[in-house]
Amino acid sequence: MQTKNKPLILVSNDDGITAKGIATLVEIMQEIGEVVVVAPDKPQSGMGHAITVGNTLHLHESPIFGKEVLAYECSGTPADCIKLAKHYVLKERKPDLVVSGINHGANTSISVLYSGTMSAAIEGAVEGFPAIGFSLADYSSQADFSHCYYYVKKIALKALEEGIPKGVALNVNIPKKSEEQIKGIKVCRQAKARWIEEFDQRVDPRGRTYFWLTGEFLNEEPRATDTDEFVLSENYISIVPCQYDLTAYYALSQINAWKFEV
Repeated sequence: MQTKNKPLILVSNDDGITAKGIATLVEIMQEIGEVVVVAPDKPQSGMGHAITVGNTLHLHESPIFGKEVLAYECSGTPADCIKLAKHYVLKERKPDLVVSGINHGANTSISVLYSGTMSAAIEGAVEGFPAIGFSLADYSSQADFSHCYYYVKKIALKALEEGIPKGVALNVNIPKKSEEQIKGIKVCRQAKARWIEEFDQRVDPRGRTYFWLTGEFLNEEPRATDTDEFVLSENYISIVPCQYDLTAYYALSQINAWKFEV
């Protein structure tokens, strides 16, 4: 069993409790501290920061990670998982670190708004816990997570040692494994990029119309060298500090100048 002087680490994700990425993350975190897992019982990619308010939630203990890891699978979203972990699983105990992932695919730029992986981490920050979301920039069904081991552990240990500012979750993206060695780790900002969306209209065998979301990713500042998109493309690991406060402070004075007639 884990000793009491080790940090308590809460693990979640959005790819589901059976995903390869979370198995890798749990294995790494076990080398650092006591691990508790609360993760979705099915894939929840693209759920963003959704929470379950109109349906019941189910939580079942799972033996998937062995006897040394207390693990639960949850019927809800990644944000639900963190909330249930705090209020039901951990109760009075506070995690020293919340980690989410390792996501199967990158979560750079605007994708952070849609990402269930990052929403679990940001929910941790909302609750006042240091939090990190880890993603691997590889969408292949055969994605290799092995090279993440060293860097995920290094970043998690540094976060525990140095601390993360309150209300901040770190968004960490790791390049896919290649013959080229990862060049290092860079702290950077979120790139200004967006999806140019298209809906492919189709007809099912019963004659009913349905739609399939497709699109193309557009980086609006491809030459900016201080963004997560650029850093990742250069085979560096990117770290972007994120916050749940979405206020556009620079716009306050302009909007305050509006004249409203009441």
